Amino acid sequence: MKKTKKNKILVPVDGSDRALNTVRYVARVDPFRNMDIILFHVFNSVPEGYWDLEKDPRSTSTVRQVKSWEVQQRKNIEQYMEQANQLLLKVGFSSESITIKIQNRKKGIARDIISEARKGYVAVVTRRRGLTGLRGIVLGSVATKLVEKLTFIPLILVGKRTPNKKILLAFDGSENAASAVNFVGSFLGGLDYEVSLFHVIRSNGEGQPEYQHIFSSKEYTRAASKEMSETLKAAQTKLIDMGLKTDMVSTQIAEKAISRAGAIADRAKQEDFGTIVMGRRGHSRNRDFFLGRVTNKVIHMARDRTVWVIR
Repeated sequence: MKKTKKNKILVPVDGSDRALNTVRYVARVDPFRNMDIILFHVFNSVPEGYWDLEKDPRSTSTVRQVKSWEVQQRKNIEQYMEQANQLLLKVGFSSESITIKIQNRKKGIARDIISEARKGYVAVVTRRRGLTGLRGIVLGSVATKLVEKLTFIPLILVGKRTPNKKILLAFDGSENAASAVNFVGSFLGGLDYEVSLFHVIRSNGEGQPEYQHIFSSKEYTRAASKEMSETLKAAQTKLIDMGLKTDMVSTQIAEKAISRAGAIADRAKQEDFGTIVMGRRGHSRNRDFFLGRVTNKVIHMARDRTVWVIR
């Protein structure tokens, strides 16, 4: 019997405790159990040009020390990768579904991750900050580059909070939002997850005259709300058709918000949604923006939540 090919998830890890928490996230999220998990590390080996020092007798001791350092670093990362592997095995992942891949750095950590991601993966799961994460920084340098450049498959940015089964899907009716619905449906169909489709309309700003210039008129708000209600209903029906339970998929429209991103982040916090799902870009597809403004703001405002960025 021919073996069914499973979806592949790429999990870059850098040797940090934060990256191990990313592996713990994968271990706790039900859909990953039916996928192949590739634990991927880009190893910073000593540049080849350095070995030209071997030709200089005066550098023999230095070269020996560097070789010893590199051997030890590789040994350390191999032990680390095995630790990550064991985290998955202990919660029931099969050994056949886990692959450890250590690759010498070629073009740069982020670029090497992106190159690997082109090899048939359905998503990349990564931590917001890695080995050199600084307090107060929302995204590390590698995560920032992945958000900017990884435009062809979903990117899952893991937050600090332990994942739950509550998903807030920010929906604006755009092509990317439709892709987000498809991804959530295919990813969570048949599982007991709660999904709330959430749309935000900046309203007429009653009682807030200083914000009048950015709000829509009452007439526009009513018309937009009615139109979006129908679109949300269609998206809700699609999620149910894809296997989510009828009573677990809801819709909501927020009409009186100063900030779309703020409304999304606030609702996630107030109603304990552990995951926010957003399209990479909304209706504005300006080529000058690698990421939609609302999505970018939500990533920074909801820093403790996991955010799925869907192309």
